[in-house]
Amino acid sequence: MKKIVEVAVGVIKRDEHYFITKRLEHVHQGGKWEFPGGKVETNELPEYALNRELKEEVNIDVLGSSPLITIDHDYGDKAVSLIVYLVENFSNEPKALEGQQEGWFTFEELLSLDLPAANKGILDALKSINEAK
Repeated sequence: MKKIVEVAVGVIKRDEHYFITKRLEHVHQGGKWEFPGGKVETNELPEYALNRELKEEVNIDVLGSSPLITIDHDYGDKAVSLIVYLVENFSNEPKALEGQQEGWFTFEELLSLDLPAANKGILDALKSINEAK
C-alpha cells in the first residue's frame, strides 16, 4: 500500500488575486505552478504545518485562515492528501524564498496556468466561492 503524504496548502488571497509559485524543475511535479505549502510532519496539526510552511516558503505569518477543501490524489508515483486553507489574513509581503518564480494572478489567469492535477479541486472550490458572491 502506497503511503499518503499529507500536505498543508495555503491559497493566499489579496483582493481578487492569488499568490502562487512555480515548482523547481528537479522536484516532483517540477515546472508546474502551485499554491504554496508543504508536508505535515508526524503528530503535527495541519494548521501548524500551514503556518510553518508558509513562513519557510514565502515569508508570511498567517494571522487567520479557513478550511477550503481536502483533496486526495494519486499521481501514480506518489499519493497526496492536500489539506487546503484560504489565507486572506497575513503579515509580510509574500516572496518565494526557495528560488522559484512567483506571481499574483486573478482566478481567470490561474485557469490558464500549468498546475498539478490535484490542484483542479482547489480551482473548483474557488470557482464555487466566486460564484456565491
